[in-house]
Amino acid sequence: MTINDVRGVLKGRVLLPDDDGFEQAATAWNLTVRQPVAAVVEAADADDVAALVRYARRAGMTVTAQPSGHGASGDVEGLILLRTGLLNEVEVRAGERVVRVGAGVKWGQVLAAAGPLGLTGLSGSAPGVSVTGYTLGGGVGWFSRKYGFASDSVRAIDIVDADGEPGRVTAESDPELFWALRGGGGDFAVVTALELELYPAPVLYGGRVIWPEHRTREVYDAFLEITAEAPRELSVWINRLQPPGASPMVTLDLAYLGEAAQGEDLLARIDKIEGAISDSRGVVPVADLGDIAAEPTDPAPSIARAELLTGLDADAVELLLAKPVEPLINVQIRHLGGALAEPGGGAGASGAVAEPYLLGLLGLGLPHAADATRAKQAEVVADLEAYISGRKPYTVLSPGDMAAKSFSGSALARLREIKRARDPHNVFRANYPVLG
Repeated sequence: MTINDVRGVLKGRVLLPDDDGFEQAATAWNLTVRQPVAAVVEAADADDVAALVRYARRAGMTVTAQPSGHGASGDVEGLILLRTGLLNEVEVRAGERVVRVGAGVKWGQVLAAAGPLGLTGLSGSAPGVSVTGYTLGGGVGWFSRKYGFASDSVRAIDIVDADGEPGRVTAESDPELFWALRGGGGDFAVVTALELELYPAPVLYGGRVIWPEHRTREVYDAFLEITAEAPRELSVWINRLQPPGASPMVTLDLAYLGEAAQGEDLLARIDKIEGAISDSRGVVPVADLGDIAAEPTDPAPSIARAELLTGLDADAVELLLAKPVEPLINVQIRHLGGALAEPGGGAGASGAVAEPYLLGLLGLGLPHAADATRAKQAEVVADLEAYISGRKPYTVLSPGDMAAKSFSGSALARLREIKRARDPHNVFRANYPVLG
């Protein structure tokens, strides 16, 4: 059987390089990333996934699963790209505080379903990101300071293994695979559905405050003061923005898992900074959580780089503010800590993140800008060398990174052992493979 013959076995679409629609189907969300795959399969259901894996196992081919294409590395030459967007079931079991999602579900769908019930999942900043891809990589989002990685909230996982057999993985049924799948990436099986814990969110308070560039020092001072004593329910991110064709500005993105009055008190320091261009703080419906950071929802060519910071003192701030943001679009710092630094006993492969801040550097990936973007990112990292740990959460790896950056030596060795045992023929390849 050839890949062309699989068309007669699957209910979903099979696209080969000469087919109309192949290029679009193979395109990553980040348009800078190229994906030279051998075929694209759009699975209609979990049975399609199993049939495809059985074919790949017999044919000596490798499958890489991408629900939406976020997080793609481009390291996919000659592979079969599996799209799981049609596996889009969302079932909220409010009494259990659990949501069951198919592998193609995006966070915005979960928040829309859970919010009216006074519940939330541990989503990131962008509602268009798939729950499965985000969670398999760990997932650091708005409420991670309170509840940890999204991957640690997984209760059960429906998979297809390397022999093409469907199964259900829990802490009791297969503790090793359950540990690896929660934060170790998609190297061990294809996930067809997840069951995740939901958390009480009767009220959320938050928003974005924007100031002109000349207020940057004051905003950074406020950011340091607030994050020094912030409760775990409060997440604060600071951005130096340089939108193309617009004036530079500085913003604070804020989310508080609690009553508005308490949030206002915790963030009163912000009110001392005059000259805000806009201030959207207020009660935020769970379904609108993705609006706070106002991240792009459509595919675009970009180049991102992230680094963990061991601290953020006055000297580090001086380095961050000494030079203009251009040619980057955003220099962001997210406050971490809390539960991320203290995972529970049942935590997955993501482990602990001791570093208190995450630096994000974003720029355009267009041909005329790509070299300048990468050079500026390298310059910022070099300036902050004394504060950069060298580790990175798996969920923020970008093309050129290796999975080894995300795990301790013992965790990486354990992941590699599980990979060799569960997928000795390399039927699966994650965006950032543990054996890479």
